[in-house]
Amino acid sequence: MAPNPDLRASDADRDRTAESLREHCAEGRITMDELQERLEAVYAAKTLGQLQEVTSDLPEEDLYQLPVPASQAKSTASPAVRRPSGEVRRLQAMWGAWAVVGGINFAIWLVMVVLGAGEVYPWWIWVAGPWGALLLLRTVIGRDRNG
Repeated sequence: MAPNPDLRASDADRDRTAESLREHCAEGRITMDELQERLEAVYAAKTLGQLQEVTSDLPEEDLYQLPVPASQAKSTASPAVRRPSGEVRRLQAMWGAWAVVGGINFAIWLVMVVLGAGEVYPWWIWVAGPWGALLLLRTVIGRDRNG
């Protein structure tokens, strides 16, 4: 049941409303100038109804904390979305380069085996192996250090 708007507001009521306004300002819903105007109105308010008028256009809860309805797709602007850091992107690029170069070398070796009709030393391992081992080491050590 909503409180009677004609009841007199207490100092605690005014303080709760002022704290709520500061939170809304921190969230970016109101500007610093609006905060100052509304705080003046809060501390001048005599009734609960006057306090409600000051915050009537603001939500009572942080809307990002509420669950997303099943019928609504999640927004990509949500703060919960994490993008890979620069280090993760660099590692992905290095692994991609390793896979492309290793794949090309393996394909050349495979063509030589098929067309050469003889045994061909697996030289591609010397290209992909040490590079892959160092890359794996960097990935593991980097993850422990940064994460």
